Amino acid sequence: MAKSEIIDRLKDKGLRITNQRRVLIDTILENEYSSSKEIYYNAIKKDPKIGMATVYRMIKVLEDAEVLERRRLAVRA
Repeated sequence: MAKSEIIDRLKDKGLRITNQRRVLIDTILENEYSSSKEIYYNAIKKDPKIGMATVYRMIKVLEDAEVLERRRLAVRA
């Protein structure tokens, strides 16, 4: 799924698209990850203000929007 589609889905759910959300979307789209910690460690390289709780919340939001499957942390095609 393309970044623009993910952003559109989040907007449709009434969510603001913050800089931290953009960074996390970019980070998740760059690679397949096996854990939330991997996403966190890569995201803080881009924005050190991102916290682990933000990563967990974003994963939940993406899962609820049917963009992400938590088991594999892979973006749905």
